[in-house]
Amino acid sequence: MRVVGLARLALVLMAAANAAAQQHRDPFTRAEIDQIRDVSWEPQQRLALYVKFARERLVAMETARNDPKAKNRAQLTHDKLDDFSLIYDELNDNIETYIDRKNDIRKPLKLIIDADSEFQAKLLALKNAADVPAGEANQYEFVLGSTLETLNESVEDHRKLLDEQQEAAKHKKFEKSAGGKE
Repeated sequence: MRVVGLARLALVLMAAANAAAQQHRDPFTRAEIDQIRDVSWEPQQRLALYVKFARERLVAMETARNDPKAKNRAQLTHDKLDDFSLIYDELNDNIETYIDRKNDIRKPLKLIIDADSEFQAKLLALKNAADVPAGEANQYEFVLGSTLETLNESVEDHRKLLDEQQEAAKHKKFEKSAGGKE
């Protein structure tokens, strides 16, 4: 009897672990992971890839939202917003890594700041869309709000970092590593 009870408990725990693992899916495709890995020591290229992948998720979301044949638009919107958010968090983590290494990332920061404005506009347009039924919007409201909050905070941080990077460049305070040359 005790063995059967332990076996059932093990099955329940395995099912719970599997469900938790499914909720934390990787937002990157295998090809995207390979691309990121290939430029791991090139800040400009790597950060540009994160911007590209984030943009692609927003475009995919817009495409799905505008497709009259799309089923479960709310879930698709939620998933693409979640993917965008995860990618954007990775972008910010990589920026911090390059800053800690004292890499010169002025060029990619300019690209990122431009993208930040684009991303804000797209997300605000979704938030303010008048043609979205309330029940649909409720399904992605939280992820949209938290993503906008993160984005708004990051815009300020990215601009501040660019200013700091420009000041550091005046004093040549960057490491002379292969990844630090721009």
